[in-house]
Amino acid sequence: MSAIRPFRCEITDEQIADLNRRLDQTRWPDQLDGAGWNYGTERTFLQELCNHWRHRCDWRACEARFNAFPQFMTEIEGEQVHFYHVRSPEPHAAPLIITHGYPGSVAEFLDIIGPLSDPVRYGGEACDAFHVIAPSIPGYGFSGPTRHKGFNIEAAGSINLKLMEMLGYDRFIAQGGDWGSAISNNMAASAPEQVMALHLNFIIGIPPDMTDPLAGLTEKERADQAWKAEYDRHEAGYQAIQGTKPQSLAYGLTDSPAGLAGWVVEKFKTWSDCDDNVTQSFSMDRLLDNIMLYWLTGTINSAMRLYYEGMGPNAKPGALTKVTVPTGYAHFPAEIRPTPRLWAEQIYTNIVRWTEMPAGGHFAAFEQPQAFVEELRAFAREFR
Repeated sequence: MSAIRPFRCEITDEQIADLNRRLDQTRWPDQLDGAGWNYGTERTFLQELCNHWRHRCDWRACEARFNAFPQFMTEIEGEQVHFYHVRSPEPHAAPLIITHGYPGSVAEFLDIIGPLSDPVRYGGEACDAFHVIAPSIPGYGFSGPTRHKGFNIEAAGSINLKLMEMLGYDRFIAQGGDWGSAISNNMAASAPEQVMALHLNFIIGIPPDMTDPLAGLTEKERADQAWKAEYDRHEAGYQAIQGTKPQSLAYGLTDSPAGLAGWVVEKFKTWSDCDDNVTQSFSMDRLLDNIMLYWLTGTINSAMRLYYEGMGPNAKPGALTKVTVPTGYAHFPAEIRPTPRLWAEQIYTNIVRWTEMPAGGHFAAFEQPQAFVEELRAFAREFR
């Protein structure tokens, strides 16, 4: 572990000029009539998004959003780690580490850090305050590319635990979705003496009887599993590529901003509660905040590499370790993994809260920030 130093996002004029040149020179592929999004990102939408990127984005405003809260850089276990650390003005605030996933980033949390850390300012109660720590997973965004082969979920969990130790927090709440869920699970399973409670918006599980996996499920839960099987037939291609040959794909995504945007935005459209119109859930500016972070830092390759290290041909899947700390789960209706509670209880032995949310999807904090904040506050009250 090394020293902690302040960090700021600084977008140079040269970076913007290079981006604009590449956007101007995009070579667009053909698209079949009536293809829509069935073959991948729809060309007309992507052209509109890239036109917005080129002509209407205010990058100084974007820079200001990223710099609105104190952020820092350090090195842990040989990897560079960027993180937000926003201490609440409330003296009895609970420490909270919140971890993003793919293809998201800390950009997902820019609208929730304020309400979580300073609830009174946002119309809430002082008793619901958190000290918020939001790391960029090594390999993502401002943390920069990972430096070592084998960097996986276990390594990311270990780094998060050491980060909290460096910051002086010996007991805290962990929250996560997507890879952030897996990382937070690892933290809770390996260090229950530090993780006082775990909150997730993406949860895994296993059937209690593998010979009859649907036994004990409700009619709706059975329908959800049928939906998931169909979803996997159409939507798991990205996972296969990133889990086997991410480097081959990375050349195109690192060289072409349109290519990067096309690869990333498809998941925001497919994984959100948007009625097939992604801009119902996210404005173009917010979509581009996240895409721009990958572009500026050149980290799409190392971000995808986490799939290779965790799911690829050389990955070493371990046994699912039971999580004993008090666990809460918020199920947003468009979440791509509809895990039945019965299955989740085979891994999480102390589920104390299970909330069916009215709207939202996989990128919960980004898509439904107010509902996300209120749910997390309600969960945490028991552990203060």
